Amino acid sequence: MQEKIKELLDSWKEDYARILSRWLSVPSLKGEAEPGAPFGKEVRRMLDMAMEDAAAMGFETRIIDGYAGDVTLRAPGENPEEIAVLGHLDVVPAGDGWKTDPFTPTRIGDRIYARGSGDDKGPALASLLAMKAIRDCGIPLRRSIRLILGCDEESGCEDITYYAAHAGMPDMGFSPDASFPLINTEKAMLAVKAHAPLSKDGLQVLSLMTGERMNVIPGESVALVAGGQEIADQTAAWAKKTGLPCFAEVTPDGVRLTALGIPGHSAYPMECRNAIGMMLLLLKELGVQGPLRTLADVYPMEYDGKALGISCSDPISGALTCNVGILHLVDGEIHCTFDNRCPIDADLDRLEKILVSHLPGFTIDTVKKTPPHHVPADSELVTALLAAYTEESGLKGEPESTGGGTYAKYLKQGVAYGAAFPGDEDLAHQANEYVKLDQMILAAKIYANALLRLCQA
Repeated sequence: MQEKIKELLDSWKEDYARILSRWLSVPSLKGEAEPGAPFGKEVRRMLDMAMEDAAAMGFETRIIDGYAGDVTLRAPGENPEEIAVLGHLDVVPAGDGWKTDPFTPTRIGDRIYARGSGDDKGPALASLLAMKAIRDCGIPLRRSIRLILGCDEESGCEDITYYAAHAGMPDMGFSPDASFPLINTEKAMLAVKAHAPLSKDGLQVLSLMTGERMNVIPGESVALVAGGQEIADQTAAWAKKTGLPCFAEVTPDGVRLTALGIPGHSAYPMECRNAIGMMLLLLKELGVQGPLRTLADVYPMEYDGKALGISCSDPISGALTCNVGILHLVDGEIHCTFDNRCPIDADLDRLEKILVSHLPGFTIDTVKKTPPHHVPADSELVTALLAAYTEESGLKGEPESTGGGTYAKYLKQGVAYGAAFPGDEDLAHQANEYVKLDQMILAAKIYANALLRLCQA
């Protein structure tokens, strides 16, 4: 039966590519709420498309008020246990640096390039095909399988909270929204939004608008400041001294400053370079005062939170990471965000107090705390999923921790499980995101194997 499932999935490779390309053509970015579309019309269009495709495959589907949808492969009997698979259909903004149109899927060889291909439409579709293969093979089940497709994972998870309250949630399952072999530990999160009046002393910043999401590391920051050639010369000298790609152009309106970083997901800042941090240090060099100087002092291109006084770590989940993802000048006020991914042993209340104490002059707008999540390595879920991964991929694997947040934390026992493989480029929230079709079919085989281990009668 396992061989038959593999044969089916291999035969569906082009079907997978065709359906995924349709999904990727929908720019399912969070938009203005409308009746029946709490996250905007494009996200609702994507949800409808996914549910229609699942229904065409013969599955039982439903949409919960536009917040999320589900696809069920039901086991016989009355009220059988369920295993959840939780994916999402919303995406982050495209950002800069794309070589192709991010919402026109482009196939080059075995790859499909588009925003959302790996995070998370590709893995969600692989999970759906895994369920179809199990169903088409007529394998008897003792547990039902419920694929839940959310619409707000990238912007606060209001979708899954609403879904759980109105549709109920299985106790156990996985989210195909990270990497193999398996992530059983997710760090706590401390998200802070703040603002402060721009200083009238020192360098005058005329415009500054960087970042769209707090969980994205921006790759470019542009500011317009008062001054002339002397500012441009100072910028060039500082860029040469630091080796950082920062540039200045004298215009009739002032000096246009540009800092070029390396974008990415805020949970994984190690290989990135935050353009906001670069811009803050450049502005500090040029004599900025007030809240921008404060931010430059507490976020000097580091991602461990040391200058904020919140650096910490533990043996299970590792070190805290900090990202300033938004820096906007609006009506004479600086608005910024701090996205901190914290060790599971961290005291979030204490970290909040320390962070706020390092921001004199700022008004704290919102603070959101998300507790950590951990599933024991010897649980039925973890052991079954690791065994499926090893059997299908031929690779050994151990449970890992992450600073990323997935839907897994909304289950009593939930883990993140694929679909990226060890050694893959980390392209979540980055330009030129892509999936490899052969790898996605392999992921579907792993998911089918795992689901059978958990659900087969």
